[in-house]
Amino acid sequence: MGAADFQTPALKEYPVIPILAQDAMAGSKPYVASEKMNEALGFPGKLVEGWREIAIAKMGELRGRYRSLRVFLDACVHCGACTDKCHYFLGTGDPKNMPVARQELLRKVYRRYFTFAGKYFPKLVGAEDLTEQVLEDWYRYFNQCSECRRCSVYCPYGIDTAELTMAAKEIMDSVGMGQKYTNEIIGKVHKIGNNLGLPGPALEDTLQTLEEEIKEDTGVDVRMPVDEAGAEVLLVTPSADFFAEPHVFSLIGYAKVFHAAGIRWTMSSHASEAGNFGLFIGNYEQMRKIAQRVREAALELGVKRIVVGECGHAWRVAYSFWNTLIGPFDFLDPRYPVPQHICELTGDLIQRGAIRLDKEANDARVVTFHDSCNVARGAGMGGIPRGQFIIPRRVVQAACNHFHDMAPEAIHENTYCCGGGGGLLTDELTELRVKGALPRMEALKAVVDEHGVNFMATICAICKAQFSKVLPYYKFDMGMIGGVHQLVGDAIRLGRND
Repeated sequence: MGAADFQTPALKEYPVIPILAQDAMAGSKPYVASEKMNEALGFPGKLVEGWREIAIAKMGELRGRYRSLRVFLDACVHCGACTDKCHYFLGTGDPKNMPVARQELLRKVYRRYFTFAGKYFPKLVGAEDLTEQVLEDWYRYFNQCSECRRCSVYCPYGIDTAELTMAAKEIMDSVGMGQKYTNEIIGKVHKIGNNLGLPGPALEDTLQTLEEEIKEDTGVDVRMPVDEAGAEVLLVTPSADFFAEPHVFSLIGYAKVFHAAGIRWTMSSHASEAGNFGLFIGNYEQMRKIAQRVREAALELGVKRIVVGECGHAWRVAYSFWNTLIGPFDFLDPRYPVPQHICELTGDLIQRGAIRLDKEANDARVVTFHDSCNVARGAGMGGIPRGQFIIPRRVVQAACNHFHDMAPEAIHENTYCCGGGGGLLTDELTELRVKGALPRMEALKAVVDEHGVNFMATICAICKAQFSKVLPYYKFDMGMIGGVHQLVGDAIRLGRND
């Protein structure tokens, strides 16, 4: 889909409630997973016979398993506090993209089958049978939710829309309506070890090429080791870091940090992926299977620390779920928490003076920072300290002289989603992704106009990929997005650049 296929929303001073456009995004939905792909993951290969009963039973199972889901289904009073908090509603104007309206797609079916009033007086309480049309609406609009949780920050009852979205996706998977993009990626991880389906030899060739590029640039042999037993650190990073710009510049930055600090590290061909798309469909068994590869690699290589690269949902899964999914980690050095984000490692090295950065190397850049949702809110709600806001900014400011934050209402736990998270980073959803990016683009434009910002740093692979796609639609340069460790890598002076 190109720019001519839809109209990019106009940037304004700051996001305002849009004019309602009923069913504006009714035609937007991702491709359904193939029968072969679904069956490979243990999901039905097509809409199965008796799907309604299976779906209702699955809803009952999830309701019984997760007390939070039951509370969220029962607690909403339709106050509307979340109405203007969703970037997709702000960008599209479709009322079904209001968080409360999207939740209602699931809640009205829940009332019909699991409440007394819904069973006997359905019209009185807005309960509705689960029909194929309702299921189609689920597939459209729950795949127009990036599970960013911004609405949850403002909900007076703390209702987590992402939990409802994940429940709906798991129910749809159980009857054969899985999303092709997400399920295909999960299948690649199970088969090969990373989201891109990049086999071990191709990974090693790619890393060797990057080593040669660093050598040419700096005159120093900076290694990117794979499967080296006895290393101190196992780095698990998003597979986009291996080949795609701007992601690869962060990987180069990681390697330079380890080299400058004298830390022996390695990656693993068995667990060459930090991302965990099992999170997006709320399927904890899939999350566990994906994460298990990391534990296996850490034990096989005998490492003492595990460090996660720049990936928002990978960090959330690692921080909030690894301990129960694949713990305990009693084989690691007890001095280091598990997991450790690459920004924590780099920030600690900077603070101790173990590495030194030349800020002037980034003087051509005027930098701002985009807080990624799964770090700022997803992991944050799991009890992570406010360091998730402070540490990456300290690293950025240690690497450059010119830094300006966006408006307070658009950062930290209030941050706007990039528009491509939650398993929506697929080309058939380009219109949704572009329109969903509107609030962030407006906040970016404000800091560009005021301070001349020309570089937006982030610590999420999905954010980098999403912004690379949508920035040109809003007349920004595609090259203004990059990782925190891209700045760090450019500021570390090695070899002949000293």
